[in-house]
Formats: sequence, structure tokens, C-alpha cells
Amino acid sequence: MRNILVPIDPTQPARTRSAIDQVVCIFREEPVTVRLLRVQPQVSGHVAMFFDKRELRELQQGAGAEDLQFAQNLLDAAGVPYTSTVLVGRSAETIIVAARDHGCDRIVFGREEPSLAGKIFGSLAQQVHQLLGASGDPQVIGS
Repeated sequence: MRNILVPIDPTQPARTRSAIDQVVCIFREEPVTVRLLRVQPQVSGHVAMFFDKRELRELQQGAGAEDLQFAQNLLDAAGVPYTSTVLVGRSAETIIVAARDHGCDRIVFGREEPSLAGKIFGSLAQQVHQLLGASGDPQVIGS
């Protein structure tokens, strides 16, 4: 059975919907395991010093869980089973680590609206693809 990782960015609901649409189509064609991932950014040391580690982890997990809700609702409506994970770190690197840790053979990104930052730094999907290098494992689907 194939494993699919779907990174979720709550600031890009159209991209989330596009990614979920792709996953639903794949699910209808073949049995797959779907894992939603929200990567929460690390908090600066200046901010972190005002929280104990457990409290900060709970805040980040709670915010990440809220960020996943839209994608979870879409998958629930489509009848696609999934699991959800919230991790903290740098987006592209954390996505790759999560995909490898969970044995995912595909990372599905939705279609992304072009942005100035994307033109300068590349989209998140392009960053992940570049970090994977020639191995191309797991396969990156989307823009």
C-alpha cells in the first residue's frame, strides 16, 4: 500500500483544497494511506524564554491541530481515512524527514498561486524537490 504525505499550509486554503482533491482522486484509484502534516515554525529564543518547554509544545501542537482542521473536514467529507501529525521545524527539511520516517512514497502539494517569494526562493514543493536531489524518493507531486 502506498503512503502519501500532505503538507498543510493554513495560509493557502486553495492549495490545501487542490492537494486534497488530488489525494481523493488517488485514493479512488488505489489503496493509499494518507498522512496530513502541519509544520509549525520554531519560536525564537526570545519568545521561548517566556514559556516552559511543555507549555510551548502544547501551544504549538494546539495551533497545528487547528491548522489541519480544514483539510481534515475535506477528507472526512470525501470518506478518505487519514492520520494527522504536527511537527516543529523548518518546513522543507521537516517535510522530508516526516515523509521518510513514515515511509511515504509521495508528497502531495496542491497548486500554488505564484508569489514574489516563490519566484525568488522557489515554492515549498520546489524546495522539497531540490533537497531530495537526484533520489526523487519520495516523489513530489504538485507545484
